[in-house]
Formats: sequence, C-alpha cells, structure tokens
Amino acid sequence: MDLIVSRLALGEQPVEMVERKGSGHPDSICDALAQTLSQNLCRAYLERCGAILHHNVDKVLLCGGAAEPRFGGGEVLQPIEIYLAGRATNSVDDQAVPLEELAIEGSRQWLREHLHALDVERHVVIHNKVRPGSRDLTHLFARKREIALANDTSIGVGYAPISPLEQLVLRAERLVSGQGRRLTRPAWGEDVKIMAVRRDDRASLTVACAMIGRHLLNLDRYLDETAEIRRQIERLAEESGFPDCRVRVNAADDPAAGSVYLTVTGTSAEAGDDGEVGRGNRINGLITPFRPMSLEAAAGKNPVSHVGMLYNVAARRAAEAIVASLPDIAQAQCYLVSEIGRPITEPAVAHLRLAPRDAAAALDGLEAKAAEILREEIRTLPRLTESFALGDIELF
Repeated sequence: MDLIVSRLALGEQPVEMVERKGSGHPDSICDALAQTLSQNLCRAYLERCGAILHHNVDKVLLCGGAAEPRFGGGEVLQPIEIYLAGRATNSVDDQAVPLEELAIEGSRQWLREHLHALDVERHVVIHNKVRPGSRDLTHLFARKREIALANDTSIGVGYAPISPLEQLVLRAERLVSGQGRRLTRPAWGEDVKIMAVRRDDRASLTVACAMIGRHLLNLDRYLDETAEIRRQIERLAEESGFPDCRVRVNAADDPAAGSVYLTVTGTSAEAGDDGEVGRGNRINGLITPFRPMSLEAAAGKNPVSHVGMLYNVAARRAAEAIVASLPDIAQAQCYLVSEIGRPITEPAVAHLRLAPRDAAAALDGLEAKAAEILREEIRTLPRLTESFALGDIELF
C-alpha cells in the first residue's frame, strides 16, 4: 500500500454550500431500496449457506406518476413505477433464492415504514429486473480466500469533522421529516430538500417540503404549517450558532395564484420528479461541493468486496477516528484508491491530508499516529461486512 500523508491548510472558506435530500426524495428512495435489497440478499445468503454471495443491486430507477392533489384530499392518477436492477446469485446448492420476493416485498415494507401518506398497494408499482451476474465478476468474487478481492477500481473519500453548517442541515432535515412528525405534524411529507449557504458567519436555508393535502383544509392551514417549519428551523439555527439565519420554505409557492407545493403522498415522486441511485446524499448524509467527494453510488453494492461502498465508509471512519484520537489534529481528509483483483485490505493508494490546530506546528509525530489509525481501519475492513448486512451502519 502506498500511503502518503500531507498537510491540509486550516481555515474556513468565506463561502460554504451544503445540501441534503430527505428520505422521501425520489433519489433517496432509490438509494434506500437498493440498500434494503442488498441487506435482504445478505441475510438470505447467510441463512442458506452461511456466507454472503455475489451481488450488486445498485441500479434503481424511479419513474414519477401523475397526481391531482387538493386541500382536504386528492388522488394519484397514475402510480409511481420503480425498477430494481442489478446482479445477484439466484440459487444456492440448487436451492432457489427468492429474488422476486426479496426485491418486491422488501421494497414495499421500506416504503410503508418511511412514507406515511403513501398507499403502497395503490400508489406504487415495483418491477424486479435483477439478473444473475456475469461469469468474470462472479468468478472474481468466488476467488476470495480469507480476504475478499476488490471487484472494482474506484475511489473512496472521507473527512472529519463536519462543519457547524453541515450539522445544522442534518438536524434541520431530521426535524422536518423525522418519523415522529407523522403523529404531531401529519401534513409534513418526507420529501424534504435543504440547500444551505454560508457567507462568512451568516447562513441562509432554502427548504422544500412536500405538504400533504388531506391534512390541510385550505390555503391558510397550508401557510400556517409552512410558517411553523420556518419558525422551528430558525430556532434550530440560532441554537446552532447562526442567530440571523434566513429561512425560506417552499420558495417557489405563489399563494395568490393558488400555486403551492401540495401533494397526495408527501413525495414529489407522485407527479413532479423522478429518481435514481447515486444522485442523492453521499455516505455521510450530505451533498458537499466544498468538500472532497466521490461520485460513487454506494447504495446496493455488496458489502464483501465492492470497494465503491467499503472504501467510502472506511475513509470516513478513518478521518473521524483520527480527529477523535489526536486532539492536535483539527481536520482530516482520507482518500483510498482500489485496484480490481487486489485484496480489499491492500489499496493501491491511501492518502491522508491533515490540518494541525496550530497552523505553524509540524506534523512530525502526528503523521505516524494518523497513518496507523488508517492502517487499522483498512485491516479491519472485513469486519464491516456483517454490520452492513444487519443494517448496523447507517448510510446516507
């Protein structure tokens, strides 16, 4: 492994931009269904033969439907269509693996649990297009011994700590679309998108939240609810160190013309938007163009050998561990590059960028300690597999 450590300049940029898509956003739905299918396959393989078999189900497409929302009700005219695609082992010792059931019923269960206004039986049609894998990649997967062989050449990226603005965006989205809200604020849908911009110490947040018509009697109630979202986020921003934060909710609304962000199901997937794996949040739940990012779509990749998932998680964990363990390090960035066919514990390149709290301080001594933390994270990569399979590691 070629491991490089270099200095990272410490200091905030005068401008920062951060985005997050909530669980009901069409792209987030695709990520979640891909990840759910992978986890369900892992459990099925473990039950049947005690090992996770080859699969990559990281291709999901959501085609929006058609709907007619209105205050006090509304209806879905054409269902949302979801296509689950990818590759998976479909039999174990001549025993069939129920791919169709795992794909369809697993997706329906996730949708029921996370989108409270969506009638899964009437509003969604799910197509299973998962097929067996190609011979070369299936053979590469089967060649693993104690350590799995990387089944792709890709880049994993992670950084720590997250900034105050990044923390605010995470907290704000969870405040609006968290599962507890379906009881206290049923009119708030789970399709939430937040774009935050910081200029020096002043922040502004643009929030989109799909409102649910059957829980709103009229336009006045709609405006009351969106105003409450704004008030709650403003309070949260003040608690987070942004007392003068400007918050706009459903900024495209034109109440005078009767044009507002009203839905039947709480997601724009019913009519206004489509979705695809990899277009949403990165591994840490954020979209951060001012930070190092990989465009790798991690959702649905097998947790044994697919470095597109493993290296992104390992890079993030390593950066977090370095900052937590070494008080003299203020920031850390980690980059891992795989090479197909090499053991996952032997990246082609590992690069750490460190920022000491004292900008004038040398990195001597800190470099070796940080490098050892990264090496340990890489050595223990195989242990992550079971955690992924059980859903113990939260993605996005």
